[in-house]
Amino acid sequence: MLDRRRALVAWSLGVAAYVLLIAAIFPSIESSKELDELMESYPEPLKELFGIGEGSITSGPGYLDAELFSFMLPLFVLVLAIGSGARAFAGEEDAGRLELVLSYPVRRSRAVLAKGAAIAVEVTVVCAVALAALALLDPVFGLDLNAGKTASALLGLAVVGILHGWLALTVGTAVPSRGLALGLPAALAAGGYLVGGLHELAGWLDPFRVLSPFWWVGTAPLQNGARGWGVLVVGAAALVVLAAATALAERRDLKVP
Repeated sequence: MLDRRRALVAWSLGVAAYVLLIAAIFPSIESSKELDELMESYPEPLKELFGIGEGSITSGPGYLDAELFSFMLPLFVLVLAIGSGARAFAGEEDAGRLELVLSYPVRRSRAVLAKGAAIAVEVTVVCAVALAALALLDPVFGLDLNAGKTASALLGLAVVGILHGWLALTVGTAVPSRGLALGLPAALAAGGYLVGGLHELAGWLDPFRVLSPFWWVGTAPLQNGARGWGVLVVGAAALVVLAAATALAERRDLKVP
């Protein structure tokens, strides 16, 4: 537990430092007509993929959507969530510690729920740190952020992260393989990201957009705000995944090292 606290502090400091770095660059490109003209030449689907949206990339929300929310911040959250989810069950089983953990007079399903709650707390803390950093840096660098849209953007990102973290936990309860618990959710996250961003550019991907949690929460969240109904859909999917994890944990024999 102490190791996880230290890791969470390190993750939080790293995310806060990265947000600071990105925000500090903004004044140097603010109101750059040349950059706006370059972005205007991009096809609309690519603008959506990079989070440029309908606004200007030289505005605070447009810049942060492109430089922070389109890739790097989701990547940080997903790496944290999937890593924690894979370690929570499959990792302990690989290390030979899970039998001891489950020897306590607690049902396996309750143990899985506790691990799921821990994953959700880690993701929520990191997203809350990012939200606090943006709120503090907004007046310093003149980012002109909308508080409600910023909060909804981080909420949507947290829900997407929790979904993939719980998916890693579920895979770990189904099979005794930490590698699969890491790889499958990571592959689904990568596929969902590409489908959510490129479904308009590649028409054959369009029918699959509903399978992407990134599509449900929406693009360019600082400019448009996250889709509230989409966040609810992704949250419901996450709860279904966690319920599956509790059922699988009750039925599976543990691997003996």
